[in-house]
Amino acid sequence: MISSDNKKKMTDSWFSYLQIQICKSFELLEKNKFKFSRRDWFKKNIKEGGGTSYLLTNGKIFDKVGVNKSTVSGRFPKRFRKNILGAENNGKYWASGVSVVAHMKNPKMPAIHFNTRFIVTSKEWFGGGMDVTPSHKDKKEEKIVHDNLKKICLRNRKNYKKYKKWCDEYFFLPHRKEARGIGGIFFDYETKDWYQNFKFVRELGLAFINISNRLITRKKKLKYTKKDKEKQLLKRGRYVEFNLLYDRGTKFGLNSGGNTDSILMSLPPEAKWK
Repeated sequence: MISSDNKKKMTDSWFSYLQIQICKSFELLEKNKFKFSRRDWFKKNIKEGGGTSYLLTNGKIFDKVGVNKSTVSGRFPKRFRKNILGAENNGKYWASGVSVVAHMKNPKMPAIHFNTRFIVTSKEWFGGGMDVTPSHKDKKEEKIVHDNLKKICLRNRKNYKKYKKWCDEYFFLPHRKEARGIGGIFFDYETKDWYQNFKFVRELGLAFINISNRLITRKKKLKYTKKDKEKQLLKRGRYVEFNLLYDRGTKFGLNSGGNTDSILMSLPPEAKWK
């Protein structure tokens, strides 16, 4: 049986590798004319870890894309412990993960979000997912996203229907009574069969790169109007509302002493409200 320390090392190493592969892939889409800037950060107690944030802005493809990876530990505030599996008693945790949010310049392209993580309290589990938020309807795009995510789930003996439903319910704006986007998959608290879960998380990370490339490549030459851009900015307003009001990753990061700028990199560079 693999030890908890080795699980931590293996997942931490994978997330570091995946972060670099995502950045390389996105820079290739920008034809290497626009590059990511790197920023490292550490918690106040440096022994409790930190993270690395890569950011690319004002590209030909991306208005703004952030690729974050962090590995942190410590104790959750008492008021937050009841919300985290296995943290109820002493609040101790260790967490590593990678997260990506891409806001596109061309409004015909959707915003894309992805994250995977491994968390250790008195329990150990994987979580994450991928979802897509377009401002313009495209049934073929929806089919590409969901067909590919379904294949990854089936290949890894995961319940795609459950993950899809979880995603639809999670990325819902109750105060608007509307979905944030077209969904994808979302999962959390995967505690059984560590090896199988780790394999699934790795394959999902590589699938994210392939799906993103496909979505971007098929639309990167499309022309758009000022009206199209206006529609995108209004949709981004919904993105802001969800991330600030409901997103668990945002709350987790802020309550675990994460870097505020890195946590809020998910917000778009511009948004509008009527």
